[in-house]
Amino acid sequence: MNKIESFKVNHDILQRGIYISRIDGDVVTYDIRVKVPNSGDYIENAAMHTIEHIFATYARNSVYSDSVVYFGPMGCRTGFYLLLRDSVTYEQAITLIKDAFAFVADFDEDIPGNSRIECGNYLEHDLNGAKTEAAVMIDIIKNWTPDDMQYKK
Repeated sequence: MNKIESFKVNHDILQRGIYISRIDGDVVTYDIRVKVPNSGDYIENAAMHTIEHIFATYARNSVYSDSVVYFGPMGCRTGFYLLLRDSVTYEQAITLIKDAFAFVADFDEDIPGNSRIECGNYLEHDLNGAKTEAAVMIDIIKNWTPDDMQYKK
């Protein structure tokens, strides 16, 4: 079998930030790296789940809602993938990601989609953990530009 693109990234040098993971037709996959891979520091499941619910809700209600294809966690618990149509520029994607993390960091309401009917694991959430992770990420990407979005070799 062919190796998938995300396995070709050198995770030993990958740092926190926002990267263009791949482009498939009109869909751009953004690698939102919240933790340094293989560092022993990973996003706790409950916090990751909460970020997923709040960030996805924010993105799908933003001005880019029609261009949001998917937002979800990486199995390795070091970040998230955001898939957007290429009608969203790289600058706009960075702004959306910054704004979504700010929304998570300041979130003080009931977690969206957090009921037994709406979610398959509704009891595993950590709003405070999500807010903490988001606040750290805001600082990491505050000056991020499209020039920073390429993986280092």
